[in-house]
Amino acid sequence: MSAPRTAMVMAAGLGTRMRPLTLTLPKALAPVAGKPLIAHVIDPLIEAGVERVVVNVHAHADQVEAYLRSRRDAEFLVSDEREALLETGGGVKHARALLGEDPIFRCNSDYVWRKSGPPALDALVEAWDPARMDALVTVIPKDRTVGFEDSPGDFYQDEAGRLTHRGERPEAPLHAIGVEILDPRPVYADPRAVFSLRDIWFRASDQGRLFGLQQEGLWMQVGDPGALAAVEARLREEAGAP
Repeated sequence: MSAPRTAMVMAAGLGTRMRPLTLTLPKALAPVAGKPLIAHVIDPLIEAGVERVVVNVHAHADQVEAYLRSRRDAEFLVSDEREALLETGGGVKHARALLGEDPIFRCNSDYVWRKSGPPALDALVEAWDPARMDALVTVIPKDRTVGFEDSPGDFYQDEAGRLTHRGERPEAPLHAIGVEILDPRPVYADPRAVFSLRDIWFRASDQGRLFGLQQEGLWMQVGDPGALAAVEARLREEAGAP
């Protein structure tokens, strides 16, 4: 299929684990390697051909809006969640009028990745099959991640690429990265206003329609000051800086 031309970037979190930085600055605008954290997700989306980027906002919303207005490389729309946080699934549902009914890229705003070969989002497009999938999630083994040190992992994957959650098992080999192609219609159909996309993933998994794509490279989540420092250090190392 052709690449999605619309993306949703989730930037409405409170960023409590990033305090004290997030007392005055939204987590999405935390500086990482010389540019705002959210730019590390938006830039690859634009390179993948995305023309419309929907960003949900809550804490320090005015600052995020000002940043988006400063960009001219796509159409940027704001899904306003100032009144209440809706979680990831509720956030996508709330933005329905902006997103439309076709498959979208759906990304968290706190990931940074480095990989060789085809761009990560192009690889997702190549693997996406809407006839079989409700979601195609980037999944990465723990040894190629930063920021997941205390996580037990999320998914197992079968030979066909389908994902099943670890459930009661103590750990799983793959971490779900918040970079995916998503059919938003099952999200819109959920009757709740506030819910997690994980509920949609698990339902799709039960139906055999949740797939994962294991990508190459290093995938980093900036979840707290320690992870921020680790990501900065890895990026400096890759750039050959002292």
